[in-house]
Amino acid sequence: MSGAGVAGPAFAWWARRRGLRPVVVEAAAGPRDGGQSVDLRGAGRTVIARMGLEDAVRREGTGERGVLFTDATGRRRAAIPLEAFARFGGEGPTAELEILRGRLAGLLYEATRDTVEYRFGERIAEVEDGAGRDGRARVRLTGGAVYEADAVVIADGIGSATRDLVFGPRDAAGRPRLHPLGLSLAYLTVERRPGDGPWAVWQNAPGGRSVVLRPDNAGTTRALLSFLGPPCLRERDPAGRRALLRERFADVGGAAPRVLAELDSAAEFYAEDVGQVRMDTYSRGRSVLLGDAAYCPSPISGMGTSLALVGAYVLAGELAAHPGDHAAAFARYEVRMRPYADRAQRLPPGAPRLANPRTRTGIRLLHTAVRAATRPPLPALAARLVSPPADAITLPDYPEP
Repeated sequence: MSGAGVAGPAFAWWARRRGLRPVVVEAAAGPRDGGQSVDLRGAGRTVIARMGLEDAVRREGTGERGVLFTDATGRRRAAIPLEAFARFGGEGPTAELEILRGRLAGLLYEATRDTVEYRFGERIAEVEDGAGRDGRARVRLTGGAVYEADAVVIADGIGSATRDLVFGPRDAAGRPRLHPLGLSLAYLTVERRPGDGPWAVWQNAPGGRSVVLRPDNAGTTRALLSFLGPPCLRERDPAGRRALLRERFADVGGAAPRVLAELDSAAEFYAEDVGQVRMDTYSRGRSVLLGDAAYCPSPISGMGTSLALVGAYVLAGELAAHPGDHAAAFARYEVRMRPYADRAQRLPPGAPRLANPRTRTGIRLLHTAVRAATRPPLPALAARLVSPPADAITLPDYPEP
């Protein structure tokens, strides 16, 4: 399988539990420890609990207590506490379990490294269906190694090169796999300052721009710059992305100058045009897609990590439940996962424009709406409208080997 982020090692854990023998191929030289905060919600949290890792995830939590909305002077305008919607059965922008993506991936790697073969610094270069013994796939790696596989699991992210290798970059109608949502994001890790507390701080600016600072448990602060518009970051190199961000946020003020000042020195910098992956099928021959490579719902959904974990659990379970019949396993996997993934991709009304108003009047209306949503009797309605559908699936119980 390709990809050692979250979905790949999670699948490897369940595959070993079900008596399968996964090999994980990862382009990075070692475990990928980067990334911003991710949410563990609903069924995804249940999968982590079944793996015996929930306590470890809680210990590694970022400690985020909610989101403060401020203006450019730092004045508080509205807030969504972590507990705002909890008693109504919902979750807001901050989930109960918030953890750095790299630390979650690290926990999953640590739980599998002694029983799973990892091939770091390599990619899948070729997949030949039926070229192996008994119709298996023959998989050639960039380093020259060749494997025969009953199933090739592709879990290397939203821009998966392996997916394009097997499925092609466009669907049958000629449309690209990645559907843009009209929002671009840049993430970086900046130096922590004494005033940085346990709340995420969200600052809106006219023109559909936002600056967000989020706490972590690593002694730094995670920063996010976002703006509305057509895709414009993916086609640029890192220097071009930084230049564009400086241009777009030059007049914002508030936290923006602090973030822009660290664009070049930040230990971690990542920029993307936000989109969703929509596939007409999750499998082709002996290859099957998992996680963001199959059904990325976008970062603004709050569901990417839960989909990856649930998908890993279901795919491993179906492969074990249908020994020697990959087609049946893939079909059952898609039947179970597609409704969950499709529901996750239906974003809250107005997203992403609602959280990134273009005018000062729109920003004032956003702050007014947030204040109203956290005061009785509206939290119950808000919980239904904005809480991700993390529990919109019944996890099957697969027999132990």
